[in-house]
Amino acid sequence: MNIGVDKDTGWNFDNSYINLPESFYSRQEPDPVQRPNLVILNKPLASFLGLKEKKLQSGAGIDILAGNEIPEGAAFISQAYAGHQFGYFTMLGDGRAVLIGEQITPQKKRFDIQLKGSGRTPYSRGDDGRAALGPMLREYIISEALFNLGIPTTRSLAVVTTGESIIRERRLPGAVLTRVAKSHIRVGTFEFASAYEDIEQLQALADYTLKRHFPNIGNSKDRYLLFLREVIKLQAKLIARWQMVGFIHGVMNTDNMAISGESIDFGPCAFMDVYDPETVFSSIDRRGRYSYENQPKIAKWNLARFAETLLPLIHDDKEQSLNLANSELAKFDHIYDDYWINGMGSKLGIFNIESDDINIINKLLILMHKYGADYTNTFKALTMGQFTNIELFISTEFDKWHDKWRMRLSRQEQTPEESMRLMKKNNPAVIPRNHRVEDALEAAVDEGDYSVMERLLNILSDPYAYTKDQDEYSILPPPSTCPYKTFCGT
Repeated sequence: MNIGVDKDTGWNFDNSYINLPESFYSRQEPDPVQRPNLVILNKPLASFLGLKEKKLQSGAGIDILAGNEIPEGAAFISQAYAGHQFGYFTMLGDGRAVLIGEQITPQKKRFDIQLKGSGRTPYSRGDDGRAALGPMLREYIISEALFNLGIPTTRSLAVVTTGESIIRERRLPGAVLTRVAKSHIRVGTFEFASAYEDIEQLQALADYTLKRHFPNIGNSKDRYLLFLREVIKLQAKLIARWQMVGFIHGVMNTDNMAISGESIDFGPCAFMDVYDPETVFSSIDRRGRYSYENQPKIAKWNLARFAETLLPLIHDDKEQSLNLANSELAKFDHIYDDYWINGMGSKLGIFNIESDDINIINKLLILMHKYGADYTNTFKALTMGQFTNIELFISTEFDKWHDKWRMRLSRQEQTPEESMRLMKKNNPAVIPRNHRVEDALEAAVDEGDYSVMERLLNILSDPYAYTKDQDEYSILPPPSTCPYKTFCGT
């Protein structure tokens, strides 16, 4: 055990990951930066972690968030992992991130504290290990938006500019993001262990992960099969939640799937405006592998890669192990469908799913696609019963659907008011609209104006509030001949 307590700031580290075999990480201190400046601090998250806001905002606190100083008890490691990137296996690792340590909160919860953009590591593969300000602010906005939407996610504690420029397509201001996660153990971490065919190291990683994230499983004989089962459930639920709010991750490589069931690694992610199942935002996803409609399929594919790594642990007999793993993987579709159908039912005010409800849900989505309706605003309009003069709502097809939907609700024991309350809890009034995110990033990066981002974050802090000041942020961008594209930020 390696415990370090900094009573002044509230750092309280217990670094368990370094007890794994050393092949899983490298000791790595961040590269110092010239002129660190704190541009945003997540004060509620800091309080939850047991950190003192004023101390974090001091010169010494900012130096820690920039990687210039090492807090007492810190571990400072970069983690090794592998991954299937667009279907192709490769060895990877934290090429521009360093784990400070594992913070123990006042509630005795454990969270990784990671600096992203902190400099080169043994896994940088020729890169400079730095990060640009824009992508770090994007991760801050999107991760906090997901958190406020009630979706499991890593979070962002702070962004610090470095006072240095980095070279990408052009010269950009550098920055370091402080990421908070239940852990950074990925499907790719298990692929890394499996690649060396060292059963002892694989088992050490599995046992560590079980103890950290699934202590309820204990030391049962079937614990590795139960481990696979629990991870499948977590991922099915997570992806269903993404789908319900129109979130598109962008790069669902296996190294971007966290075993804890949190959303992680926000590069070319974005939220869908007009409903189209084939929506892709990432500039590098030219074949639509990670499109909106493919996210559940890719999650299952990634889980199959995870299951492959556990085969030596699940059963001594290879064929029996494969059969057991396949049996669990076969359950994914049903588990996902159950989460998705019940979630979509809640978005339509349905408390108890009936057999025909899937047809009501799918028919609405078909109409939204046909008439180019906005995903979030359509469900908002249904929630409030306020239909604007758009093509979908004035169509006879929608009238027929609407009558069928109202008849379905009338068969429930719950009142219309109760249905509306259920819909309000499940249909956000606002999401981080892509043009609003871009406005915030442009103002911050090009003009040093963070007020646009601060207003956006404030609006997104309670997406289910249905307040007047949210209306402005529900407005769609003007039509464009160029589809919105995002890029893997470094």
